[in-house]
Amino acid sequence: MCVIEKSPIIETRRLTLRAPVTTDVAPLATLCDNHAIAKMTTRMPWPYRPADAEGFVARCQSLDWVRNATFAIELEDEGLVGVLGFFTPETGPLEVGYWIGQPYWGRGLATEALQGALAWARGDWRKRLIVAGHFADNPASGQVLIKAGFLYTGVVEPKHSLARGQTVDTRMMVWLA
Repeated sequence: MCVIEKSPIIETRRLTLRAPVTTDVAPLATLCDNHAIAKMTTRMPWPYRPADAEGFVARCQSLDWVRNATFAIELEDEGLVGVLGFFTPETGPLEVGYWIGQPYWGRGLATEALQGALAWARGDWRKRLIVAGHFADNPASGQVLIKAGFLYTGVVEPKHSLARGQTVDTRMMVWLA
């Protein structure tokens, strides 16, 4: 059986990935109250209020780290810039999702965070198969996944976007350790 410390910390060249904490509520609320970010996720509401950030942090603090893991992404000298999470759906393999705040786009932070998290998942968590998807209208996320070693499966699944209030075609990808 895989035993995971309560809240692992992953360090990359510029980033620290760690469990979300109460002091993350204000920066989460600020970064997430942006439709350009929320509309590219399945679970993020929009508008995004401080109460949403408080609920998110509370849920993260009660995670079963054997099945799920959520990390706040911190950029050195700048603080919280995004979130990355692994979750186990009711059916199917482990999935990963992430977002980076719009002021930090175009700096390779999502790729760096994902590569660090996958190395942790492979080494410490002993995961060998992870899936991900990106909305068809978000090719930049597809490029992040490709750079991290994901391959397209050829499957397009309809997934609900809470912020959009509608189902969106999602291009599915797979990563094999």
